Amino acid sequence: MGDDFETVYDTFKAMLDLFTPAEAVKRLEQFQTPPEIIQQIRARHEQQMIKIKELAEPLAVIRDNRDTWYTGPQKRDKCWPAIVSQLEHDGWPEQSLESLDDSSTRVMSLLNHPKEKAFSTRGLVVGYVQSGKTTNFTSVMAKAADRGYKLFIVLAGIHNGLRRQTQARLVDQLVNPNPSMWSQLTGLDNDFVPPNNAPSFFGKANKTRVLCVVKKNATVLRKLASWLEEASEYLTDCPTLIIDDEADQATVATKSINPLILRIMGSLPRSAYVGYTASPFANLLIDPTAQDLYPRDFIVNLPKPKGHFGTEVLFGRYALEGEDPEDVFDGHDMIRSVPTDDIPCVRPTSKDDVDGFQPIITEALQKAVHYFWMTTAARQARGTGNPHNTMLIHTSVNTSVHNSFKLPLENLREKALKALDDEKFVAALRRLWEEEIARVPAEEFGEETVGFDALKAELPGVLRSCRVIMDNSESIDRLDYENGPVVAIAVGGNTLSRGLTLEGLSVSYFVRAVSAYDTLLQMGRWFGFRNGYADLPRIWMTDELAEWFRHLATVETEMRRDIDVYLTEAETPLTFAVRLRTHPSLRVTAAAKMKAAVTAASSYGGKRLQTHVFHTDADWLQGNLKAAQTLLSASKAHASRIEERPDEGRLVFRDVPYEAVLDFLQEYSFHEKSPEHDADLISAYIKKRTGFGSLRRWNIAVVGNPKGEPFEFIPGVGVGRNTRARLKTATEPGSADIKTLMSRRDAAVDLTGDTASMTENDIKKQRRLQLPDTGLLVLYPIDRTSQPSPNKKLRAALNAEEHVIGLGLVFPEPSNEDSTVEGYVSADLSGVVLEDEDLAPLEGDAA
Repeated sequence: MGDDFETVYDTFKAMLDLFTPAEAVKRLEQFQTPPEIIQQIRARHEQQMIKIKELAEPLAVIRDNRDTWYTGPQKRDKCWPAIVSQLEHDGWPEQSLESLDDSSTRVMSLLNHPKEKAFSTRGLVVGYVQSGKTTNFTSVMAKAADRGYKLFIVLAGIHNGLRRQTQARLVDQLVNPNPSMWSQLTGLDNDFVPPNNAPSFFGKANKTRVLCVVKKNATVLRKLASWLEEASEYLTDCPTLIIDDEADQATVATKSINPLILRIMGSLPRSAYVGYTASPFANLLIDPTAQDLYPRDFIVNLPKPKGHFGTEVLFGRYALEGEDPEDVFDGHDMIRSVPTDDIPCVRPTSKDDVDGFQPIITEALQKAVHYFWMTTAARQARGTGNPHNTMLIHTSVNTSVHNSFKLPLENLREKALKALDDEKFVAALRRLWEEEIARVPAEEFGEETVGFDALKAELPGVLRSCRVIMDNSESIDRLDYENGPVVAIAVGGNTLSRGLTLEGLSVSYFVRAVSAYDTLLQMGRWFGFRNGYADLPRIWMTDELAEWFRHLATVETEMRRDIDVYLTEAETPLTFAVRLRTHPSLRVTAAAKMKAAVTAASSYGGKRLQTHVFHTDADWLQGNLKAAQTLLSASKAHASRIEERPDEGRLVFRDVPYEAVLDFLQEYSFHEKSPEHDADLISAYIKKRTGFGSLRRWNIAVVGNPKGEPFEFIPGVGVGRNTRARLKTATEPGSADIKTLMSRRDAAVDLTGDTASMTENDIKKQRRLQLPDTGLLVLYPIDRTSQPSPNKKLRAALNAEEHVIGLGLVFPEPSNEDSTVEGYVSADLSGVVLEDEDLAPLEGDAA
């Protein structure tokens, strides 16, 4: 019986290439297959579907609990095994291959069966910048090809460089291993040109798969849409997979590209559209009820690959709600400051200054270039990892500005080559190298330190082989990694800012400012994998940009956490909304993509707020001290009791009327770089809550360091001063960012019991039990000097003109109808959503 079942089950699996599972079962019944075997087949297939649905990673949110017909690769497959073989040859570890298999199987399982009569699926896959999204969608395409999908259209960004790179990868991984299985509508150097004979590609006699890799360019897409419409009689039996790489770029809210993609899908009765992006800010803010490309059927959140360098790893981030600030990483010491005075030297200050602009090689830029040459030499001395070595210089979107760097950089190279016999020059290089390897020890990344003498021998060859390449929409000379090892300094703008992989990128000089989260995130070409040189990457940028990226790391982490929360709560994509922190200098995404955006109703209920950015001038700080003194005087007069804990450096005033807190919020100044600390919104929330009988009483705490120098707010109310060093990358002159203020224990200062051992969940639980309607406000006196501890490499002395008053707020979770305030952007699900990128290529010549 067992052998009979396995034989029939193998037949059933083979039939799935021609029929849906339900139809395959019907066919087996027509062949008089015993009912008990049919039942076993259904059970086995259901078991396999559940196994895929319940994969721990990647998490997915799915519409209407879509059937998972795909149960994984089969022995007779050709395309997927070829990819596995290639990746094994490239040294992929078994764990990484298993993760790729799982994630691509999960995406594949959410596509429709190719033999369904009609379907129009829309999904989104969220990954990380430079994290292997191309490999993932190539794997999905391979599995789809193995199961009978016919036409594969890949929308590969808006620039030729990315389209060409994508075409090359797909040909290498899909076409070349099985050339008889594939026909190509595009080539390495040729975007789509309509062939004359559509039946030769789509006629029933032709069993080959068809590959088409196109730019998101209106001219190209019109040609493709028209050609498909003319071939419509051959497309009724043509299951199509459309992969939209960098799906947040040009697809959302563009007057030409968006309608053209929809037009292409309209000519394909069986089509699945899957967007891939690392910055889904725009995609998740499309109106899900509109006839658009909102991922209404599924959203998949790919796990972060092991060894991936992301925003958080490089820049650190702020603590999210529920996290202990001490557990949040500050980032590696790899960011180097570009003085603001340097900016006019490396980019025009206005459009009028573009013509005739000549850059000056500043000290910071020269250091960056010298360090790049030494890093390349060190990597050659190691002899491991990626053979290519690239430096990125990104200061402007303007091509004439890019071109102006060529001669100065080539002169710098020639000057360095001649100076290698100059003891003074070599000594300066040695100092720079030894300073850098001391700040970022190789051993922390499992690498061996390369001494200066070892790399010095490689420097002449590095300098002679180094090319200076202008990579922009007008340049002929482009980065090409296909013809042997490359050593290159690439100067560019938008052509380098999206999707394109800069092989062996180790050094970046980046001073261009942008105004949208997604644009800023995508311009970080330094994200990705750094096998064999994880200790060597460095980024030169302004302190303000570094602060933006740190904020962006917080936004990204919070967004992904929100996505995971919704996924685990089994929401559908149509009810999916992601909160995004607002930033005073950054829009979430381009304004056009936010037309359907609404400001989310965001509640402070159950939240913890803490100040971490302060001005350092005396007047501002004295104003906050005065506000604190007024509050503590009121607290001393009206508290039901006062608890003093001198051994802990703490005082608590119990049951202070909420009016004292509202008065304080009107006087206390929040830094403008902390938009989540809006005094008016917080006050409005408190007033609304009091209407429900909550937050009418507050506990006011003062938390200090019992070993710190004494600080007296008002007579009889004093504690020792806290030490909070600032991050070296300041937000702006005259400001300081301490990153974290409040410890988990501080949030339990007014609770009874063993608060020192409480987890975050314990604290929330005890607050619900002990103080369900009482707010907590905590004041922190911070020493004006606040020297950092020696092991805090990314910290500097606070150096404020007066002592700083930090503020923490803890709100109880609402037990009845909540009141909300506005401050997060999300999709408007009632009806929904939502620089500076140069989108001229969308409408321009297709070349």
